[in-house]
Amino acid sequence: MDDRTALESLLRRDRWLVGGALAVTIALCWACIVPMARDMYGAMTGPAAWMMTRRWDFAHVLLLFAMWVVMMAGMMLPSAAPTLFLYAGVIRKSPEGDRVPAHVYAFAGGYLLVWTAFSLVATVLQRELSNLVLLTPMMEARDRAVGGALLIVAGLYQLTPFKRTCLESCRSPAEFIVRHWRRGAAGGFHLGLAHGAYCLGCCWALMLLLFVGGVMNLWWIGALTALVLIEKLAPLGAQGGRLSGLVMVAMGLWDLA
Repeated sequence: MDDRTALESLLRRDRWLVGGALAVTIALCWACIVPMARDMYGAMTGPAAWMMTRRWDFAHVLLLFAMWVVMMAGMMLPSAAPTLFLYAGVIRKSPEGDRVPAHVYAFAGGYLLVWTAFSLVATVLQRELSNLVLLTPMMEARDRAVGGALLIVAGLYQLTPFKRTCLESCRSPAEFIVRHWRRGAAGGFHLGLAHGAYCLGCCWALMLLLFVGGVMNLWWIGALTALVLIEKLAPLGAQGGRLSGLVMVAMGLWDLA
Protein backbone atom coordinates (compact mmCIF):
# COMPACT_ATOMS: atom_id res chain seq x y z
CA MET A 1 0.00 0.00 0.00
CA ASP A 2 2.82 2.38 0.86
CA ASP A 3 4.59 1.58 -2.44
CA ARG A 4 1.45 2.30 -4.42
CA THR A 5 0.91 5.56 -2.55
CA ALA A 6 4.50 6.59 -3.23
CA LEU A 7 4.07 5.77 -6.93
CA GLU A 8 0.85 7.78 -7.14
CA SER A 9 2.61 10.73 -5.48
CA LEU A 10 5.45 10.46 -7.99
CA LEU A 11 3.03 10.42 -10.93
CA ARG A 12 1.16 13.45 -9.60
CA ARG A 13 4.45 15.29 -9.11
CA ASP A 14 5.53 14.49 -12.68
CA ARG A 15 2.22 15.71 -14.09
CA TRP A 16 2.56 18.95 -12.17
CA LEU A 17 6.16 19.44 -13.31
CA VAL A 18 5.38 18.75 -16.97
CA GLY A 19 2.01 20.50 -17.11
CA GLY A 20 3.18 23.41 -15.00
CA ALA A 21 6.30 24.01 -17.10
CA LEU A 22 4.24 23.88 -20.30
CA ALA A 23 1.56 26.22 -18.96
CA VAL A 24 4.10 28.71 -17.62
CA THR A 25 6.04 28.73 -20.91
CA ILE A 26 2.91 29.34 -22.99
CA ALA A 27 1.68 32.01 -20.56
CA LEU A 28 5.03 33.82 -20.61
CA CYS A 29 5.09 33.80 -24.41
CA TRP A 30 1.62 35.33 -24.63
CA ALA A 31 2.49 37.76 -21.84
CA CYS A 32 5.19 39.08 -24.21
CA ILE A 33 3.09 38.91 -27.39
CA VAL A 34 -0.03 40.70 -26.16
CA PRO A 35 1.56 43.92 -24.79
CA MET A 36 3.87 44.17 -27.79
CA ALA A 37 0.99 43.69 -30.24
CA ARG A 38 -1.20 46.25 -28.44
CA ASP A 39 1.64 48.78 -28.37
CA MET A 40 2.35 48.09 -32.05
CA TYR A 41 -1.13 49.34 -32.93
CA GLY A 42 -1.03 52.06 -30.30
CA ALA A 43 1.48 54.70 -29.27
CA MET A 44 4.54 52.47 -29.90
CA THR A 45 6.23 53.93 -26.86
CA GLY A 46 6.30 50.69 -24.85
CA PRO A 47 7.32 47.09 -25.66
CA ALA A 48 7.14 47.72 -29.43
CA ALA A 49 9.08 51.00 -29.44
CA TRP A 50 12.26 49.32 -30.71
CA MET A 51 10.48 48.54 -34.00
CA MET A 52 10.44 52.26 -34.83
CA THR A 53 14.15 52.24 -35.59
CA ARG A 54 15.37 53.42 -38.97
CA ARG A 55 18.65 51.57 -38.62
CA TRP A 56 18.29 47.81 -38.41
CA ASP A 57 21.60 46.91 -36.83
CA PHE A 58 22.46 43.51 -35.35
CA ALA A 59 20.82 44.30 -32.00
CA HIS A 60 17.48 45.19 -33.62
CA VAL A 61 17.55 42.15 -35.91
CA LEU A 62 18.26 40.02 -32.83
CA LEU A 63 15.21 41.53 -31.11
CA LEU A 64 13.14 40.74 -34.20
CA PHE A 65 14.39 37.14 -34.16
CA ALA A 66 13.54 36.86 -30.45
CA MET A 67 10.04 38.20 -31.20
CA TRP A 68 9.51 35.47 -33.79
CA VAL A 69 10.84 32.76 -31.46
CA VAL A 70 8.49 33.80 -28.65
CA MET A 71 5.55 34.10 -31.05
CA MET A 72 6.13 30.66 -32.59
CA ALA A 73 6.49 29.06 -29.15
CA GLY A 74 3.27 30.68 -27.94
CA MET A 75 1.36 29.70 -31.07
CA MET A 76 2.63 26.14 -31.56
CA LEU A 77 3.15 24.70 -28.06
CA PRO A 78 -0.59 24.48 -27.28
CA SER A 79 -1.15 22.12 -30.21
CA ALA A 80 1.88 20.02 -29.19
CA ALA A 81 0.64 19.60 -25.60
CA PRO A 82 -1.30 16.32 -26.19
CA THR A 83 1.78 14.68 -27.72
CA LEU A 84 3.94 15.87 -24.82
CA PHE A 85 1.52 14.45 -22.25
CA LEU A 86 1.20 11.17 -24.13
CA TYR A 87 4.98 10.87 -24.32
CA ALA A 88 5.17 11.54 -20.58
CA GLY A 89 2.68 8.72 -20.00
CA VAL A 90 4.76 6.32 -22.09
CA ILE A 91 7.94 7.22 -20.20
CA ARG A 92 6.19 6.68 -16.85
CA LYS A 93 5.51 3.05 -17.81
CA SER A 94 9.04 2.46 -19.11
CA PRO A 95 12.16 1.43 -17.13
CA GLU A 96 13.11 5.13 -17.18
CA GLY A 97 9.90 6.16 -15.42
CA ASP A 98 11.77 7.98 -12.65
CA ARG A 99 13.04 10.63 -15.12
CA VAL A 100 9.83 11.73 -16.82
CA PRO A 101 10.43 15.52 -16.66
CA ALA A 102 13.93 15.24 -18.15
CA HIS A 103 12.61 13.25 -21.12
CA VAL A 104 9.66 15.56 -21.73
CA TYR A 105 11.81 18.70 -21.47
CA ALA A 106 14.22 17.17 -23.99
CA PHE A 107 11.27 16.45 -26.31
CA ALA A 108 10.01 20.02 -25.97
CA GLY A 109 13.54 21.35 -26.55
CA GLY A 110 13.84 19.47 -29.85
CA TYR A 111 10.39 20.64 -30.91
CA LEU A 112 11.15 24.28 -30.14
CA LEU A 113 14.53 24.07 -31.88
CA VAL A 114 12.75 23.36 -35.16
CA TRP A 115 10.51 26.39 -34.73
CA THR A 116 13.51 28.48 -33.70
CA ALA A 117 15.08 27.60 -37.05
CA PHE A 118 11.86 28.65 -38.78
CA SER A 119 11.94 31.91 -36.78
CA LEU A 120 15.40 32.63 -38.17
CA VAL A 121 14.14 32.13 -41.74
CA ALA A 122 11.07 34.29 -41.01
CA THR A 123 13.30 37.05 -39.61
CA VAL A 124 15.46 37.07 -42.73
CA LEU A 125 12.36 37.01 -44.95
CA GLN A 126 10.78 39.91 -43.08
CA ARG A 127 13.89 42.04 -43.42
CA GLU A 128 14.11 41.27 -47.14
CA LEU A 129 10.44 42.11 -47.69
CA SER A 130 10.91 45.35 -45.75
CA ASN A 131 14.00 46.26 -47.77
CA LEU A 132 11.97 45.71 -50.95
CA VAL A 133 9.25 47.98 -49.51
CA LEU A 134 6.72 45.13 -49.71
CA LEU A 135 5.76 45.44 -46.03
CA THR A 136 4.16 48.41 -44.29
CA PRO A 137 5.58 49.75 -41.00
CA MET A 138 2.84 47.64 -39.34
CA MET A 139 4.55 44.54 -40.81
CA GLU A 140 1.80 43.53 -43.21
CA ALA A 141 1.77 43.24 -47.00
CA ARG A 142 1.76 46.72 -48.56
CA ASP A 143 0.29 45.52 -51.87
CA ARG A 144 -2.90 43.42 -51.92
CA ALA A 145 -1.36 41.44 -54.78
CA VAL A 146 1.43 40.24 -52.46
CA GLY A 147 -1.08 39.32 -49.77
CA GLY A 148 -3.25 37.57 -52.35
CA ALA A 149 -0.30 35.58 -53.64
CA LEU A 150 0.59 34.45 -50.11
CA LEU A 151 -3.02 33.42 -49.49
CA ILE A 152 -3.09 31.38 -52.69
CA VAL A 153 0.22 29.68 -51.88
CA ALA A 154 -0.96 28.81 -48.36
CA GLY A 155 -4.37 27.68 -49.61
CA LEU A 156 -2.96 25.42 -52.32
CA TYR A 157 -0.47 23.94 -49.86
CA GLN A 158 -3.39 23.04 -47.56
CA LEU A 159 -4.60 20.70 -50.33
CA THR A 160 -1.31 18.90 -51.03
CA PRO A 161 -0.55 15.26 -50.07
CA PHE A 162 2.56 16.43 -48.17
CA LYS A 163 0.44 18.68 -45.95
CA ARG A 164 -1.98 15.79 -45.38
CA THR A 165 0.84 13.42 -44.40
CA CYS A 166 2.33 15.88 -41.92
CA LEU A 167 -1.08 16.67 -40.44
CA GLU A 168 -1.91 12.97 -40.01
CA SER A 169 1.32 12.54 -38.04
CA CYS A 170 0.42 15.47 -35.78
CA ARG A 171 -3.11 14.11 -35.30
CA SER A 172 -1.87 10.59 -34.44
CA PRO A 173 0.67 11.12 -31.60
CA ALA A 174 0.58 7.49 -30.42
CA GLU A 175 1.48 6.18 -33.87
CA PHE A 176 4.15 8.87 -34.23
CA ILE A 177 5.80 7.95 -30.90
CA VAL A 178 5.83 4.23 -31.76
CA ARG A 179 7.31 4.87 -35.21
CA HIS A 180 10.08 7.22 -34.03
CA TRP A 181 10.76 5.84 -30.54
CA ARG A 182 14.29 6.06 -29.12
CA ARG A 183 15.38 5.48 -25.56
CA GLY A 184 16.81 8.03 -23.14
CA ALA A 185 16.62 11.80 -22.94
CA ALA A 186 18.57 12.00 -26.21
CA GLY A 187 15.84 9.86 -27.74
CA GLY A 188 13.28 12.34 -26.41
CA PHE A 189 15.18 15.18 -28.07
CA HIS A 190 15.20 13.21 -31.34
CA LEU A 191 11.45 12.67 -31.01
CA GLY A 192 10.98 16.39 -30.46
CA LEU A 193 12.97 17.21 -33.58
CA ALA A 194 10.92 14.73 -35.61
CA HIS A 195 7.62 16.02 -34.26
CA GLY A 196 8.72 19.59 -34.86
CA ALA A 197 9.64 18.72 -38.45
CA TYR A 198 6.19 17.24 -39.10
CA CYS A 199 4.58 20.22 -37.39
CA LEU A 200 6.62 22.61 -39.51
CA GLY A 201 5.65 20.69 -42.63
CA CYS A 202 2.03 21.04 -41.56
CA CYS A 203 2.00 24.73 -40.59
CA TRP A 204 4.79 26.71 -42.29
CA ALA A 205 2.50 28.15 -44.98
CA LEU A 206 -0.06 29.19 -42.36
CA MET A 207 2.63 31.04 -40.44
CA LEU A 208 3.57 32.99 -43.58
CA LEU A 209 0.04 34.40 -43.51
CA LEU A 210 1.22 36.58 -40.62
CA PHE A 211 2.66 38.79 -43.36
CA VAL A 212 -0.87 39.16 -44.78
CA GLY A 213 -2.81 40.18 -41.70
CA GLY A 214 0.09 41.74 -39.82
CA VAL A 215 2.93 40.03 -38.00
CA MET A 216 1.86 41.60 -34.70
CA ASN A 217 -1.89 41.78 -35.36
CA LEU A 218 -3.25 40.11 -32.22
CA TRP A 219 -6.53 39.05 -33.84
CA TRP A 220 -4.67 37.51 -36.76
CA ILE A 221 -2.23 35.70 -34.43
CA GLY A 222 -5.15 34.36 -32.41
CA ALA A 223 -7.03 33.22 -35.54
CA LEU A 224 -4.01 31.32 -36.89
CA THR A 225 -3.37 29.74 -33.48
CA ALA A 226 -7.00 28.61 -33.35
CA LEU A 227 -6.80 27.23 -36.91
CA VAL A 228 -3.73 25.19 -36.01
CA LEU A 229 -5.46 23.82 -32.90
CA ILE A 230 -8.58 22.89 -34.88
CA GLU A 231 -6.58 21.15 -37.60
CA LYS A 232 -4.56 19.09 -35.14
CA LEU A 233 -7.05 18.37 -32.36
CA ALA A 234 -10.64 18.71 -33.59
CA PRO A 235 -12.46 15.53 -34.75
CA LEU A 236 -12.90 16.88 -38.30
CA GLY A 237 -9.73 18.97 -38.27
CA ALA A 238 -8.26 17.41 -41.40
CA GLN A 239 -11.37 18.17 -43.43
CA GLY A 240 -11.48 21.65 -41.92
CA GLY A 241 -7.90 22.21 -43.05
CA ARG A 242 -8.81 21.41 -46.64
CA LEU A 243 -11.87 23.65 -46.46
CA SER A 244 -9.74 26.49 -45.09
CA GLY A 245 -7.40 25.97 -48.05
CA LEU A 246 -10.23 26.56 -50.51
CA VAL A 247 -11.27 29.68 -48.59
CA MET A 248 -7.68 31.01 -48.67
CA VAL A 249 -7.43 30.46 -52.42
CA ALA A 250 -10.73 32.27 -52.95
CA MET A 251 -9.60 35.18 -50.78
CA GLY A 252 -6.28 35.35 -52.62
CA LEU A 253 -7.97 35.39 -56.03
CA TRP A 254 -10.28 38.15 -54.78
CA ASP A 255 -7.26 40.24 -53.72
CA LEU A 256 -5.53 39.68 -57.05
CA ALA A 257 -8.70 40.59 -58.97
